[in-house]
Amino acid sequence: MAKTAFLSIGAEFIHGGHLAIIEKAAALGELTVGVLSDEAIMSYRGYPILTFEERCNVIRHIKGVSKVVKKDSLSYEKVIRELRPDYVVHSDRWRGKTKEKIEALLQQYGGELVEFPYTDKSEYEVFDRQAEQLRYMPEVRRGKLRRALQLTDRPLRVLEAHNGITGLIVEKAHVEKEGEIRQFDAMWISSLCDSTAKGKPDIELVDMTSRENTINEIMEVTTKPIILDGDTGGITEHFVYRVKTLERMGVSAIIIEDKVGLKKNSLFGTEVLQQQDSIEHFSNKIRAGKAAQTTRDFMIIARIESLILEQGMDDALTRAFAYVEAGADGIMIHSKKKEPDEVLEFCRKFREKCERIPLIVVPTTYNHVTETELGKYGVNIIIYANHLIRSAFPAMNNVAHMILENERSLEASENCMPIKEILTLI
Repeated sequence: MAKTAFLSIGAEFIHGGHLAIIEKAAALGELTVGVLSDEAIMSYRGYPILTFEERCNVIRHIKGVSKVVKKDSLSYEKVIRELRPDYVVHSDRWRGKTKEKIEALLQQYGGELVEFPYTDKSEYEVFDRQAEQLRYMPEVRRGKLRRALQLTDRPLRVLEAHNGITGLIVEKAHVEKEGEIRQFDAMWISSLCDSTAKGKPDIELVDMTSRENTINEIMEVTTKPIILDGDTGGITEHFVYRVKTLERMGVSAIIIEDKVGLKKNSLFGTEVLQQQDSIEHFSNKIRAGKAAQTTRDFMIIARIESLILEQGMDDALTRAFAYVEAGADGIMIHSKKKEPDEVLEFCRKFREKCERIPLIVVPTTYNHVTETELGKYGVNIIIYANHLIRSAFPAMNNVAHMILENERSLEASENCMPIKEILTLI
């Protein structure tokens, strides 16, 4: 019986190094190439430039490839058990414990792992770096959020960033669990966190020029899509220009809340005076913003404050349906309750009428609810809205007091990241 070989590949960009490995793999036996699904690529590197179908078509036309299959996970367990190839071919670059797991699976029936150098030519390394730079481009980055919503059934997880270093944390943070790599899908630039990082109150005191500087600072060192907290969006005549600016920068979405007057943080609820906008006026703002767009990539998401302001479920749903009719690309429902009941009720009732419009939640107060549970109610995006700045403040405050207490920094050292690790991160 003829020998068989299996090779897994993302196939976003193909150069001579990839072709060399494919040629060597084909020499071992009849070659099946497992092309990673869009969601599999998302799980470790971000959103693929080419679609799965486009990437499969490229691989099918490479000499030596006998068959192309979909590999919907970074794990090799499923394909090895189903195909039982004589050889699994891999480059000499590995992630985590992948190599050990492949070897263990192959040993069960006498298969063999074959490694080939990824490439020995510097020009291919340069190509890889240049291709990676495409992920930073506004034209590529802007549409990533909308595309991600189409690629996966699970809720997207989004974490707050307020400067370059926190952007890098969101970009690079990942854990390997149950054979999968989990990471954040996008980053949230919050007016609260941006203001707090500048030592100012969250009352829209930090102007849009300053906030754009924060966006640029984060964009320079990251590739993931950005969702901007746009507060109320300002007056409609100003909002349309804000949409144009953000779209040009490569921001993926803005979320605006249906309130008017001086900004007050929603978690104050009815403890402070907060006035909700009229449905008609806010709907017109949405329409104007959508009309100002020049691409289909950018998203305007309407944030409903009815539950925060204790206006009731009917008011929240009425507003949601009106904002969708006005052209909103998504609905964010907010609550300051410690239990998720009213949010889940809203999601259930909203989904009865609107099946496809993205739903966004911010489980700051009801933080015991899991992503899986929220996903069952039709939630598409989960925003962890302020956790990096909330965790940074007590850590920095503690170190400052330790230095004062001991008149030296020795005791504080165990609470500080080594300089070498910071340099490596950057």
